[in-house]
Amino acid sequence: YEGKAKIIFATNNKNLVIQHFKDEATAFNNKKKAIIDGKGILNNRISEHIFSNLSKIGIKNHLLKRLNMREQLIQLVEIIPIEFIVRNVASGSLTSRLGIEEGTVLDFPLIEYCLKDDKLGDPLISKEHILNFRWLNEIELELINEQCLRINDFLMGMFVGVGIKLIDFKIEFGKSKSDGSII
Repeated sequence: YEGKAKIIFATNNKNLVIQHFKDEATAFNNKKKAIIDGKGILNNRISEHIFSNLSKIGIKNHLLKRLNMREQLIQLVEIIPIEFIVRNVASGSLTSRLGIEEGTVLDFPLIEYCLKDDKLGDPLISKEHILNFRWLNEIELELINEQCLRINDFLMGMFVGVGIKLIDFKIEFGKSKSDGSII
């Protein structure tokens, strides 16, 4: 399978795949594209660092190990078709949708849900959409929301340590092909 930023290769184990990081960069739901030499190498190392450290604090994820400069061995998952956006500061689409001043620090992290569908422009959806269309059940959604907040705390601490303020981030989850757990 080839996506915008990665290529996924099968292995001899039906529950494991190799994830290859490409040098392609996209923005605005794949409308703007460019090649950035070395991007895949940096993304591989940054991804390994973040996911390895998340594992150390008990947050399950798909990473098993880095194989080389561009590739990782990961667990195969069935992607949950929702993008979870965690916001600490008002910016981007949040400010344009609600007329909130850019840079407004939020009193607490805001979790937004978007349907993962570039053709539809990744529309904003509600908890009721998620439950009604059975993308997740209530327990699974609560677990993911808790994970989002824990990941946010971890990332805020990691980034502040190197002088970066975490404004927002997008994260996706999947269900492990081997045991169905959310990672």
